[in-house]
Amino acid sequence: MVFIRRSAGRAGATKVQLAERRGGRNVIVEHIGTAHDDAELAVLMKVAQERLHPGQDTLDLGLAGVPGAPARAAGAITSKRSALLWEVLTSAYARLGFELLGDEAFKQLVLARLVEPTSKADSLRVLDEIGVPHASLRTIFRALGRAQERDYRGQIATACFAHAAAHGDLTLVLYDVTTLYFEAEHEDDLRKVGYSKERRVDPQIVVGLLVDRGGFPLEITCWEGNKAETATILPTVRAFQQRHGVADMVVVADAGMLSASNLTALDQAGLGFIVGSRQSKAPADLESHFRWHGDAFTDGQLIDTLTPRHARAASENDPRQRSEPVWDPQRHPKSWRAVWAYSAKRAARDGRTLTAQENRAKAVVAGEKAARTPRFVKTHAGTTVLDEAALARARRLAGLKGYVTNIPGSVMPAAEVIGSYHDLWQVEASFRMSKSDLRARPIFHHDHDAIEAHLTVVVTALAVARHLQAVTGLSIKKIVRTLRPLQEITVTLAGHEHLAADPITPPAQHILDATNHPSPK
Repeated sequence: MVFIRRSAGRAGATKVQLAERRGGRNVIVEHIGTAHDDAELAVLMKVAQERLHPGQDTLDLGLAGVPGAPARAAGAITSKRSALLWEVLTSAYARLGFELLGDEAFKQLVLARLVEPTSKADSLRVLDEIGVPHASLRTIFRALGRAQERDYRGQIATACFAHAAAHGDLTLVLYDVTTLYFEAEHEDDLRKVGYSKERRVDPQIVVGLLVDRGGFPLEITCWEGNKAETATILPTVRAFQQRHGVADMVVVADAGMLSASNLTALDQAGLGFIVGSRQSKAPADLESHFRWHGDAFTDGQLIDTLTPRHARAASENDPRQRSEPVWDPQRHPKSWRAVWAYSAKRAARDGRTLTAQENRAKAVVAGEKAARTPRFVKTHAGTTVLDEAALARARRLAGLKGYVTNIPGSVMPAAEVIGSYHDLWQVEASFRMSKSDLRARPIFHHDHDAIEAHLTVVVTALAVARHLQAVTGLSIKKIVRTLRPLQEITVTLAGHEHLAADPITPPAQHILDATNHPSPK
């Protein structure tokens, strides 16, 4: 017969064990734990009772001798909550200045998305599971309406700017766009089928995100699903400037934003820019280098030169001159500064890609592969042939990467231009966090205001996640996974409530130290 055995240990501790009778002796089957007070004893007794197999008799444990405990009951657990997790999240929310909204339901919606991204309605289940009292579902949905009516996004953007200005560097900002699709069959004035970065054919929206060089969000904009990427950067940057009165900064974007009108507009606004250049521009930009040095490059070589501002503009770089010109806006009004870098590692990667593309092209030419026409295949006299000239040009440019800017070399050296551009991975990382960790996609809302409110919730959650990542060095998923299991338990014994808590693990202590939280006693 199985029964629970209590034995007094050192320093007044009480062991709770499972044992059974074997050959006239009590044999310990499992050690449940050691209690140091009545509350811990009640919890361990509860666990021990649950471990007993159904149908087996439980002996009277004689708990009447335990102060405050009933004779045959171990007390009742009346509540559980992930107190540490919620304290860390709410503290970060407050430190970013988001409490200025004065909307508890909106805060719960944002922080629940950090704990477990799910639908708005299911967020209540998440809050219940971590023991947080919450607003009703109707109030939660009303918070979305208030977010639009009271311009929460504008207030959040102001708070984010203040935080970034105090803790980061706003002389350089990063911009990129992504697409978010909908579980919908039909288009409307916002949700439209367009070029999808996820190669989907669902109605979508285009989202622009401006972040600081650490990936902390500063401005988010929403556009029709068929909006061209190049048409989003100027309105987003101008909205950021007007909101905060910023005049002097550098905007970094990828090659998708490289349009003559965009660069001219940024320059006329007094803003610096660094954008990626397309490899196809290398032969013209590097004509002088190819004439004097051929295809020879050294690993890490930088070439600081000029690139025409418009496709139809004549080059101001004279290939007859061996040395590259130093860009000056007054001397070269038809050109921008171009920086080209060569990497042996990139060249090897490009070479492998080109070889794979060449093999596919040869398979199509030989009739071995019936597929859409791949790169390096052309039709000549009604016959598909390998475009050897295009392939040779591509191999000649392998390993090169270009950057276009309006910042003089005296202000920003070529290596710094490249380093600033490489910070773009931060905005890409923020998009990945929004899409995966915070599950901004797919969107199930269909009303325009509700979609905008959803994005406000997501960008607010992204700001909290980015802040916590910056101070702890851990992703929001790791923080939640570390703190969520640490429970604060309320046990009722003889009408009195007692608190018990899981011990603080070393990873949890690291998070508390990094976020300046005192360890609970």
